[in-house]
Amino acid sequence: MRGILALRGAGMGLDEAALQEAIPMRGRMIHGLDGSQSSQAYGVNGEYINSVDRGRLNMLLLDAAEQLPNVCIQFDHKMVHCQMETGTLVLETGSSSERRSFSETFDFIVGADGAFSAVRRELMRRTRMNYQQTYIEHCYRELTIHPILDEQGDQQFAMDPNHLHIWPKMSYMMIALPNLDKSFTCTLFMPEEKFEAIRDRSDLVTFFRSEFPDALRLMGEEGLCREYFANPLGSLMSVKCTPYHYRDRGVILGDAAHSMVPFYGQGMNAGLEDVGILRDMLQRYPNSLADALNAYTAHRHPDAEAICDLAMQNYVEMRAHVRSPIYLARKYVEGMLHRVFPQLVVPLYTMVSFTTIRYSEATRRSQRQGRILAICTAIILLSILGIVSLRA
Repeated sequence: MRGILALRGAGMGLDEAALQEAIPMRGRMIHGLDGSQSSQAYGVNGEYINSVDRGRLNMLLLDAAEQLPNVCIQFDHKMVHCQMETGTLVLETGSSSERRSFSETFDFIVGADGAFSAVRRELMRRTRMNYQQTYIEHCYRELTIHPILDEQGDQQFAMDPNHLHIWPKMSYMMIALPNLDKSFTCTLFMPEEKFEAIRDRSDLVTFFRSEFPDALRLMGEEGLCREYFANPLGSLMSVKCTPYHYRDRGVILGDAAHSMVPFYGQGMNAGLEDVGILRDMLQRYPNSLADALNAYTAHRHPDAEAICDLAMQNYVEMRAHVRSPIYLARKYVEGMLHRVFPQLVVPLYTMVSFTTIRYSEATRRSQRQGRILAICTAIILLSILGIVSLRA
């Protein structure tokens, strides 16, 4: 919701165009070792999230930007250094064997240059920036479940496309997201030592037969082995920092300001929301860019830290808690209370994914609600135990 609203605020019909590229996902589908599947809805009122290919969204935004008369897009240009005091950039371009450097000047720079941001590096030199970078012990590798053919020979999804599929294994997991070409992009998240233990085809097939037998049937041994050993092993890290700006010369957005692990599905949403909030601050302080940027940092930093923390916490929930009876009981009670008292009790996931409540406020509200939920869940469980004991 946050990303779609930010695109809507940009105009040009970007929100509608993005939704045309999206596949709605109404819940999690939990896969058991025996091949069983259990659906867990995201919202109590039928809410859903959208699976959007990042590459297709990038193309959509680039096409829109090219239509603007005051925008010039230069591909194959890498910024290697910027000097905010003098307003100077050093850029590289050309092929890998014939790279050349040159300088450009700027009045104001927006650094949306990712988790290893060069603009952030310059901010660290210019400001008293607090900075924290955390790698988690788990790495990831991407795999694919290809479409299957129906009786008419047409391609179809091999699984329900309106769910995020999860194979939880306590200390690791695999997930699958649907694509418009009716394939699924699977991501295997495990500690690095478990990846290192899979040395050859035999190790890999044995591991999948034991832990992901239904996924193995859909991938096929040949396809699994080909992709697994060809695709790189990726690392996962979280970045927190503040401030996000330097005077009236520059600001950082998105992963450059708050890179997060991907387990809440909010990375792109938070980055797009950054843009909308920065726009609001520029409108609020039309006569002072420095004041607008200062207000942006003050407003956005607690929310960015909150969603980085929530994303980290959600990994434990996805790989370890989604099959826990206590977790399921708590979710049931939370959903029931939300239906009866929709303004008083709102599930954390609902606040984060289906509203524009600030991430930091959603966290505070969830903590307050947690005490209520714990009491209500305990009362219900004790009542059930009492009924069972009376019948016995």
